[in-house]
Amino acid sequence: MESYATALLYATPFFLGLVLVEVLYGRFAKKQMHNVMDTVSSLSSGLTNVVKDSLGLGIILVSYPFLLEHLALIEIKSTWLVWVVAFIALDFAGYWNHRLSHHINFFWNQHVIHHSSEEFNLACALRQPISNLLGYYALLLIPAALLGVPNTVIAVLAPIHLFAQFWYHTRHIGKMGWLEYVIVTPSQHRVHHAINAEYIDKNLGQIFCIWDRMFGTFQEELDEVPPQYGVLKPAHTWNPIIINFQHLWRLIKDAWRTENYWDKLRIWFMPTGWRPKDVKDKYPVEIIEDVYHFKKYQPEASTALKAYSLFQLTVTTILMLFMFYNYSEIGFDGLLLFGAFVFLGVYGYTTLMDRAGYAIWIEVFRGVAGLALIYWTSDWFGIDGFWAMGSYLVALYFVVTIFGAIYFTYFEKSLATPNLVS
Repeated sequence: MESYATALLYATPFFLGLVLVEVLYGRFAKKQMHNVMDTVSSLSSGLTNVVKDSLGLGIILVSYPFLLEHLALIEIKSTWLVWVVAFIALDFAGYWNHRLSHHINFFWNQHVIHHSSEEFNLACALRQPISNLLGYYALLLIPAALLGVPNTVIAVLAPIHLFAQFWYHTRHIGKMGWLEYVIVTPSQHRVHHAINAEYIDKNLGQIFCIWDRMFGTFQEELDEVPPQYGVLKPAHTWNPIIINFQHLWRLIKDAWRTENYWDKLRIWFMPTGWRPKDVKDKYPVEIIEDVYHFKKYQPEASTALKAYSLFQLTVTTILMLFMFYNYSEIGFDGLLLFGAFVFLGVYGYTTLMDRAGYAIWIEVFRGVAGLALIYWTSDWFGIDGFWAMGSYLVALYFVVTIFGAIYFTYFEKSLATPNLVS
């Protein structure tokens, strides 16, 4: 995990830099595709995802090395061919994993966060899950295991394959000619993120679009059908941690409430969105009917709150990068505690962005807990060894967090009622 944390130390600023480039381009081209609060929510989701992954939180049902040891029929020597075969195998597995996530109720919960933004931009590419706690992906790599693709090759290519999916989350690039027949392009992925009836559950490929064309899930972007983004059951929150478990919570409630025991069992593996008839009638859930005229989620936010949200995101990102930088020195128990502060921070300030009344209690608790930890240890996870004034600045940040929560709860009370805007 230490090597992964080191990779994230460099990858995170790179991807954030590309998001900034897109924001600046949109401003100068007068085609802004970013909403401040939505972008903060998206990037905050990315923070929770990389912290969770860097800590290795989750249960792996079966590992690729295990499959390789027991299933390999041949062994491809480490030449250029093995890298090509491995990349194609990863993309094939990615397609079917993506398809499972869209078509099965239980698996949709780990993917809904990625589709939850009602915008489409590079920031929403970073809306990645923390709810993917069951590691079954290796099962989809059985073809690679049968061909004897070494684990080291898969380990090197997997993050490259993931990062290569970032660039096409944009509305600034049109159709790309002959490349539309080879790779997944921005046009194709706009279709994938759209909630239009013509586009739902289409274009599930990750790098190559051949899988969609082979298995009947390809759909071209149509000029007469402009993509509308989000999910049909809107999240109505900026809090990415809540979004990660909204669908699961609905499934749990439906399974509990239905009187049909067969429905209690099958709801988890039915098509995404399926609900038992008795609870569907008794407990209706909001579903977008007209994708062209639905109200986007956008609670009123002053310029000060937007600036404060950006400040919280920036400081949280810096602290997370320090966590990656000092990963080996902090120790696993310390990393868990550090990660908990990152999660609590994201939960707190995004709840404040929602104008939720209980946000103040989370933020005050976070601030007091942070100050207490600094007082108790006379440091912040070794930051004073990196920067002499580090713990004092972190303490100041927690003080600002406490007073910021008080200000935006009590002095901007008139804005505290969420609004939905067209």
